[in-house]
Amino acid sequence: MSAAVEQQRADAAPAPSPAPGPLPPARTGRVTALFTVLAVTLGVLAVVSAGSGQLHVPASEVLGALARGVGLDLGPEPAHPHGYTALWTVRFPRVVMAVLVGAALAAAGAVMQGVFGNPLAEPGVVGVSSGAAVAAAATIALGLTAFGPWTTAAAAFVGGLVATFVVYAMARAGGRTEVVTLVLTGVAVNAVCGAGLALFTFLGDTQAREEIVFWQLGSLNGTRWVYVAIVAPLVVLGLVGAIVLARRLDLLALGERPARHLGVDVERLRVVAVVLVAMLTAAAVAFCGIISFVGLVVPHLVRMAVGPGHRVLVPASALGGAVLLLAADLVARTVVPYAELPIGMLTALVGGPFFLWLVYRTRRQAGGWA
Repeated sequence: MSAAVEQQRADAAPAPSPAPGPLPPARTGRVTALFTVLAVTLGVLAVVSAGSGQLHVPASEVLGALARGVGLDLGPEPAHPHGYTALWTVRFPRVVMAVLVGAALAAAGAVMQGVFGNPLAEPGVVGVSSGAAVAAAATIALGLTAFGPWTTAAAAFVGGLVATFVVYAMARAGGRTEVVTLVLTGVAVNAVCGAGLALFTFLGDTQAREEIVFWQLGSLNGTRWVYVAIVAPLVVLGLVGAIVLARRLDLLALGERPARHLGVDVERLRVVAVVLVAMLTAAAVAFCGIISFVGLVVPHLVRMAVGPGHRVLVPASALGGAVLLLAADLVARTVVPYAELPIGMLTALVGGPFFLWLVYRTRRQAGGWA
């Protein structure tokens, strides 16, 4: 009798809903085309950028110098007596740094948008850029030289990490972190860092003020291989970590509760994601200053092209960010003869209007904010 009752109860109970799977993958052909176009564009831009400037080097000579630098006797040597030295001392490290910084900022933006579930999110939300800026301004205004020529870069890196950890620690309550609280805390910390930046700008002398303003505008000028050697491992580690998180970010896009039912530790995912974003962004801005909107523009464009799946979105965003920043640096160096525009200014000129369009488009699709 009891067995029959149990069977009736089992029949009356609602059937468990099937566990939702990850977001549908983007079309293979479109993804392949996107990666191909981005890779070819990046290679062409790298050669053109390395050969452009006050000392013009033809593309064939750039490739010849690159081949000889890695031990291959291929292609013509640079005709100018200082061409080879200029390429390997100044141009090539700058190109590599542009690729690393662009990839880091765009990948960090893709992760932030995945964690927040909002295409308007970007790495600056958690305070990493403003923390780096105020730390760099402090070393410049106060004349700190504890690490010699590395002082400003080291302070910017540490300041970005500290600001991010402060935001996360203040937003955490009861063993969990709400997205809204994290955003509001980031706004408050950004405001405090902005006040600190203004204070150090006020305290510094004329030369210090000019250095602070120039650092905030962002530039790849003065990049050397030793800087690349420091930034590259951090960026590679951050990119690998972001790709590893891709599947869990796809599940988080379904909502926190479904993601938990599918075995995702949402709180741990947020912690790891915020740490990766802080490391990528801090490494990017430490030597190059503030370069805005790359983390906002590139992931959204890639998402429009191939869909929201993070297994494609993260590496494609990194590649797209490298293309965008390398192109911006090329324009910054060549658009005005015998002068160099701040690269952060160029990215803001592109990103600002794009952000306004993105806000309008998001509001229209949602039918309003209310």
